[in-house]
Amino acid sequence: MERQGKSTMGFGVLPLMEYIARRAFLAAGLRPSTVTLPSTSGDGEARTIHYWAPPGDPRLPPLLLIHGFGPMATWQWRRQVGPFSRRFHVIVPDLLCFGASSSSPPPSESAQAAALLDALPSLVGMAARVAVAGTSYGGFVAYAMARAAGPARVGPVVISNSDLLKTAEDDGAFLERAGGGWTHPADVLMPLDARGARRLMELTFYRKQASAMLPDFVIRDIMKKLFSDKREEKIELMNATTVGTDAFQLTPLAQDVLLIWGDHDQIFPLDKAFAVKSCLGDHVRLEIIKKTGHVPQMEDPDRFNKIVLDFLLGSQGSPSNEHNH
Repeated sequence: MERQGKSTMGFGVLPLMEYIARRAFLAAGLRPSTVTLPSTSGDGEARTIHYWAPPGDPRLPPLLLIHGFGPMATWQWRRQVGPFSRRFHVIVPDLLCFGASSSSPPPSESAQAAALLDALPSLVGMAARVAVAGTSYGGFVAYAMARAAGPARVGPVVISNSDLLKTAEDDGAFLERAGGGWTHPADVLMPLDARGARRLMELTFYRKQASAMLPDFVIRDIMKKLFSDKREEKIELMNATTVGTDAFQLTPLAQDVLLIWGDHDQIFPLDKAFAVKSCLGDHVRLEIIKKTGHVPQMEDPDRFNKIVLDFLLGSQGSPSNEHNH
């Protein structure tokens, strides 16, 4: 009986996380839905993207929030949907191989971007221009969307803690920072035991997390639930990423770009922010959020939200400005 109680306690944390996130999204007027993508393969197999958005046609300028590799898109953006939805038609998709979206075949970040662009007519209409914001891996996708579609379709771009210049050497340095026995970044970023989970929390957050106080057996159960789902697909997804390979060349964007970084990021260190900024052209603003790590939108949401809203509402040619004219 004790073993069953322990397991139930572990899994009880996840429904609580899901409840908290879901409540934030519902309070912001967002509802869950799915969109079927046009078939790109000969087998005719339908691919779907699950997303949250206000029902009906957009009455406000659209803003796409793209999640990273961490658990649940809703959990990563739960502190943003309320403030952002007062000025924007906020859309939060699950990327392919995540959440309730289709999971095969595992795509590159450019293919993720293409899938989101394919979904846009159903999400915002044929002509609407959408602002995009991506965190970590989601920043890779946001960049790929902006580059592929151009400024007529994708407007201002927010990229948070995304090392668009990542190389194999950076992966090696990350494994050194993580310390002890990991051979691939996926081992660190998708832990299945309590030791790995605690180390990932230390690398991700600057501030001590309440979840670090949980007993090992609870953390282990949570990790197995979070990271065993579609695990092989996510590992393939990491391997399919073109950032850091010869197939990818970082080039400036025509759009206004806001680059946000936590000053204590141990996954993509702050020095990479300046290197990325120098490669992205003249339309780039870099904002560093102090006393945060890899996810400033979670650690200092008030500061993050103010920076993003000020940028989006003031951006030249932003969707909101066009909407108001």
